[in-house]
Amino acid sequence: MTNRRTFLGNMGATALIGVGALTACNNTQNQTAKSDNKGSTDNHIPSHPFADISHDFYGRHQAGITTPVQHHVYFLVADLYSTDLGEIRQMFRDWTQYSAQLTQGNNIKPYDKNPHLPPTDTGEADSLGAYGLTLTFGISPTFLDKLGLADKAPPEFSHLPKFARDQIRSELSGGDICIQACSHDPQVAFHAVRQLVRKARSLITMKWSQSGYNSFDNGTDTPRNLFGFKDGTANKATLQNTDKWLWADGAGKTAWFNDGTYLVVRLIQMYLETWDRTSLVGQEDTFGRHRDTGASIGKLEEFEEFDINEKDDEGHLVIAHPTHMGLAKRTGLQLLRRSFSYSSGIDAKTGQFNAGLLFISFQKSPIQFSVIQNAFGNTDKMTEYTTHIGSGLFACFGGVKEGEYLGKKLFED
Repeated sequence: MTNRRTFLGNMGATALIGVGALTACNNTQNQTAKSDNKGSTDNHIPSHPFADISHDFYGRHQAGITTPVQHHVYFLVADLYSTDLGEIRQMFRDWTQYSAQLTQGNNIKPYDKNPHLPPTDTGEADSLGAYGLTLTFGISPTFLDKLGLADKAPPEFSHLPKFARDQIRSELSGGDICIQACSHDPQVAFHAVRQLVRKARSLITMKWSQSGYNSFDNGTDTPRNLFGFKDGTANKATLQNTDKWLWADGAGKTAWFNDGTYLVVRLIQMYLETWDRTSLVGQEDTFGRHRDTGASIGKLEEFEEFDINEKDDEGHLVIAHPTHMGLAKRTGLQLLRRSFSYSSGIDAKTGQFNAGLLFISFQKSPIQFSVIQNAFGNTDKMTEYTTHIGSGLFACFGGVKEGEYLGKKLFED
């Protein structure tokens, strides 16, 4: 396969002449601009530090779940257009081959030397590295229904119920397939999904998508959401016991799901203007954590252990019941968060930011999410500042062995 950084070498001579002339012109301009920088003595600009990070697509589990979180995501939900089992099986074969190349910073195929044919790759990631790209695939209960595979569904695998204060929009819920593309570069993430959709354009229809971002200085930092609070502090405890909280145990007809996990996605609109008028004390009481450190109320360090039932000198709970973290913690359940912020322009109805959280969590059973979400109910202080408008539940296959393909056990056993 052709690495994206060498794609020009495979293009036709005619194309090279035009591109070469343009590149020479641009290089002259760039070098001039760099020479004007104060203190600049070297015209060489090093590669981005994340450019050459890559994650193997093959393994016991799919990448993009416990992989250290990247800076960007492009999340797509699609519906099946074809219900022919053979066609969908081949689609996943093709997607496996494509994914194995894309995650290594390669084009899906070498470019054809005939300039009169459409390019084999759409090209927006040419000259870019892998940037830590991971591709994670999941299917919904309706996927199994449409393909006549409902008898292979785990007993707990059904659409999420309606939760208190949900305002789920039909165009942002359901769907048959999800693709989560995470990368340290947003264009690399989008490019990957675009190639997959392009290959399957006669077999699926796109339903909804959302791009998102995280900001952190290094891979050990917990990203902050748009409310300014750290998001994912509890992941550390979940990752210490993934067999209990994360990975599924498939057997018999559900063997295809062994080493897989459930993905819950929720699109959460955040009312930033209302939040920005709330005092710091009010904000921290909503989360149950200190904003600066991420520590639980009354503690100093983000990961410092705490007693959820601890009381102060007056007999009051240090972490009150209505706090977001307190309600979740008291369920005794854990899940793995992999959420990203989003900002998508201005809400035409309100004139305020259309922004929020693309909440993604992974769990061994959807019951974990449902119990926690039901615990929030109408008492969670966070509901004053957020509304859930999108939702979905997907079963992510176990990992893929080299030489096999995504969903092989589901389609063939």
